[in-house]
Amino acid sequence: MPALANKTYFNYGGQGPLPQASLAAINAAWTTIQELGPFTSDVWPFVARTTDQLRQRLANWFGVPPTRVAFSENVTTACLVPLWGLPWQPGDQLLISDAEHPGVVAGIRELARREQLELSMLPVLQLRGSAEVAAVGVLEALDAALTPRTRLVVLSHLLWNTGQLMPIAAVAERLQAHPCQPWLLVDAAQSLGAIPVAEAAAAADIYACTGHKWCCGPEGLGAIALSERLLAESSPTLIGWRSLSNETDAGSAFHRDARRFEVATSCLPLFAGLDTSLQLLEAEGDAQSRLQRIRARSLQLWHGLQQIDGAQTLLEQPPPAGLVSFVLGSPVQGPMPAPLAADWVRQLGAQSIWLRSLADPICLRACTHLTTTAAEVDQLLAALQRALPSA
Repeated sequence: MPALANKTYFNYGGQGPLPQASLAAINAAWTTIQELGPFTSDVWPFVARTTDQLRQRLANWFGVPPTRVAFSENVTTACLVPLWGLPWQPGDQLLISDAEHPGVVAGIRELARREQLELSMLPVLQLRGSAEVAAVGVLEALDAALTPRTRLVVLSHLLWNTGQLMPIAAVAERLQAHPCQPWLLVDAAQSLGAIPVAEAAAAADIYACTGHKWCCGPEGLGAIALSERLLAESSPTLIGWRSLSNETDAGSAFHRDARRFEVATSCLPLFAGLDTSLQLLEAEGDAQSRLQRIRARSLQLWHGLQQIDGAQTLLEQPPPAGLVSFVLGSPVQGPMPAPLAADWVRQLGAQSIWLRSLADPICLRACTHLTTTAAEVDQLLAALQRALPSA
């Protein structure tokens, strides 16, 4: 990974570095397209083969048939495009967790405004214990928040701010027993490439992912796993030639499968790049074994932070994946304000150590991946230890 040659990188939850092999695959795809001709009869089999190969690979990761996989540009688009096509009625309740990303929250709020829906909160941000204890808390909060008018639950698989794991399959099961059987929308931005996703993706109605974070693929390409129920009930929203069963006929019916939520031209070389990144991850072992290696470094970081005076992890128990959020401050100063959190990012960046600050809650976030070494975690801990007394 060229980006790792001159820095210590802990920002996989923001954007993963692109492997050299994936960069080469992108360049090779560009070359092939130009050699065949970007709009010739010769190029279409290459386009179809490249697209179908990635769709099948993602379907394998999701544990669903390829007919339930659609491509998007990013997680937010993947969440909202099928969501807006569902048959809403004024007064329907949308239940959204208090730990969702602002991009998704903004889209849900606008949907509620336009369709005259009720927006309610599902409290999960305060669940800071073990994943097992958190799972119980989520289901208890869900039972307390559900009403006869609940039609949608929005919940991330791995919370982007605290790093807590949400019991998506158990939530889906609980919703199936509800009289209205609310749809389940899952933001999986921090999940694909980081933790096993098949059980959750197969259980959710909308499981929205991106390739540029933990998958270490190129930015600008994401995917959605959609339930059969959603495919039967949701109408296309953004519509283009890829939505149609016959792309040359504007009067053609829409695809019956997930492709109805694809719009128009995508950058094909990105497909080759993401497919290569996923193959590289597969070569490192199955999803569970990869998670064990990721957690080895996040556990090292979490335990190391417990030994630093003035450092406090958001999770009270070791993290379930590679995302570690923490706050810094002296006993006199108390928890750090947002400007100080941003200053920490700048201080560490000056040492070529890169993590990020978050605003809600105010904290620092460091992500460990398969490429993270024990020495790099020690380097971050030592830098924090040296700088903390003067913070």
